[in-house]
Amino acid sequence: MSRCELTGKGPVVKNLVSHSNIKTKSTAMPNVQRKRIFSKTLNSMVRLYMATSTLRDLEHTGGFDQFILSQPEKTMSQRALDIKGRIRRRMNKSAKKSAAAKKA
Repeated sequence: MSRCELTGKGPVVKNLVSHSNIKTKSTAMPNVQRKRIFSKTLNSMVRLYMATSTLRDLEHTGGFDQFILSQPEKTMSQRALDIKGRIRRRMNKSAKKSAAAKKA
């Protein structure tokens, strides 16, 4: 069963209802693809499994770095959490360098 590593979207159980109101169980699988996405902060490509709807949301938010930092941590996979931590550390490091440059 596939699951999006950023949003946690997974299979959904639903009922197909006929005209005679007979309910048949079925599962709807998300369209999960393995994608390589460029992170501007890390200056490298990141490979994750993500739903195509997540890709649209990612573009609407303003890029991969903004999207992953705004996501709640309880829905993300461990690999996505590791990438989020790397991005935060890199952003803190660059913020400290720019603060030191302003003092000098």
